[in-house]
Amino acid sequence: MFKRSGALLTIFVCVAGVTQWSVGAEMNTPKVYPVRIDFQSTDSFNNRAAYISSQCYTKTKESSGVVHNPCFTCHINSKAPNYINDADLQERYDFSEYTKVNRFTNLFKDRTEAVARISDSQILSYVREDNYRDSKGHLLLSEKLHHLPREWDLNANGKWDGYTPDCYFSFDSEGFDRDPEGHYTGWRAFAYYQFLGTFWPTNGSTDDVLIRLPHEFREDDEGEENLTVYKVNLAIVESLIKEKDIIIDEVDETALGVDLDQDGTLGRSSMVKFNWIKPTYDPATNRITGFSMEYVGKANALLQSNEYLIAPGLYPIGTEFLHSVRYIDIDENNTTIKMAPRMKELRYGKKRHWNSYAQMQNSAASEIKEKDQFPDRLRTIIGNSEEGLGTGLGWVYQGFIEDTKGDLRPQNYEETQFCIGCHSGIGAIVDSTFVFPRKLEPNGWYHWSWDPEGLKGISEPLTRDGRGEYRLYLELNHAGDEFRANDEVLEKFFDANGALKEEEAAKIKEDISYLLYPSAKRALELNKAYKVIVDEQSYIYGRDAHIKPLNNVHKRVESGQPTGIERVEF
Repeated sequence: MFKRSGALLTIFVCVAGVTQWSVGAEMNTPKVYPVRIDFQSTDSFNNRAAYISSQCYTKTKESSGVVHNPCFTCHINSKAPNYINDADLQERYDFSEYTKVNRFTNLFKDRTEAVARISDSQILSYVREDNYRDSKGHLLLSEKLHHLPREWDLNANGKWDGYTPDCYFSFDSEGFDRDPEGHYTGWRAFAYYQFLGTFWPTNGSTDDVLIRLPHEFREDDEGEENLTVYKVNLAIVESLIKEKDIIIDEVDETALGVDLDQDGTLGRSSMVKFNWIKPTYDPATNRITGFSMEYVGKANALLQSNEYLIAPGLYPIGTEFLHSVRYIDIDENNTTIKMAPRMKELRYGKKRHWNSYAQMQNSAASEIKEKDQFPDRLRTIIGNSEEGLGTGLGWVYQGFIEDTKGDLRPQNYEETQFCIGCHSGIGAIVDSTFVFPRKLEPNGWYHWSWDPEGLKGISEPLTRDGRGEYRLYLELNHAGDEFRANDEVLEKFFDANGALKEEEAAKIKEDISYLLYPSAKRALELNKAYKVIVDEQSYIYGRDAHIKPLNNVHKRVESGQPTGIERVEF
């Protein structure tokens, strides 16, 4: 396992364009993109290192000596094939000369007057408008991309070359999305434990996440769409990502041709057994053989031919994720919150290339060498606002965000960098992703809209060493968000001396909504605060929803400056 010390992979730039030379050899030849990388601006950026999140500038130590640690959520001892072991970043601000300055100036804005001008009825009306589908179910953004505005057409070829939204957010009881004709789109929603801090609804947003595997994973041996095959392949991927056994609805292994429970016979099975044995490379045929775990259906044949590969901790090539970030709606009784129809953002990721363990290990080692030799060199992120940005490890991400009218538009290059930093180069991710490893079991295949209770009644997730994860966050951070600006959580869970209230913390063991849900009043305030950012179109200066200026964040830090945190490892 490698230890990193701040920088991410830097890639080389040539005069004619930007060229990617992947240390992990994810591409056989360089791919050249035009220098023009942004439909809004081609020559200036507010922040050339927007991949470093605003939360990384948090003040962790108070003048009183009290230390807060929100850093352990991302910077932890990783697990192969993630070889970025960055728990040491809990202990110091390891920035380059350029990134010492916090360019997320929205953090220091006072939005009191702007928020006061928005009434409760106005903001509720706004968040309850659907900016993704019209009243007939047509996909608004998709139709606009098919009639491409000139300013979005980066290479002037008359067509959109990035992801075109094709999910209807019309889910059945098993989480499968269907189009207006009732056909499956391949997207499947799942319920999950919200990642620590920022993504808790109490800090500003609701969200949902969907996964889609390539069409070969949805087809039987004859190439016909088969829902059972798809369910089983999704369970196999879940088993590989979580590295554990996964319970499934009973299936006939004989029909599938794979011993899923690995009991030595083809019979009836209600489990995908995680039992990984390293396969064998045959130099005579230049193929990998002897897979101890296999996909089913058409994907199995393609696995045997090595068109697709398989390994713990890695998704198959072509895996896609869709993540909608939304405002917070209030129920009819004004007592609890729910997901709003209006999207703040629609985020998309796709795995384009397969990197082996050795390639990913080489990439991590090269990153350390890069940091040592060129400590002030910034990361070069390959891509553009139309095709998305690459992580350097096989994935491409792109996003859509509200314009001044509240319609979704493509994010520009700098806005999309915001996604890349967290989805590459930190210890907390599993093959670039956060949420799928946090999928609920055993019945987590559903969209939040199918459960009127939402997060209510869901028990607290546990860390790898068996501790309550959300409680641990409260204990180590002494707050409910990175900036310690969530007064509701502070008042509910901490006494006047800053000590955790045991009777309150105990309640989240069986009901995480007690911590994660804001009051109706706070939800409305956070909605209004974010709407001000939308009106300003000031995302590049920070998109964190708050009203008062944040006090617990640095405007500047020194490289190597201690955080005061005693590293947490688990």
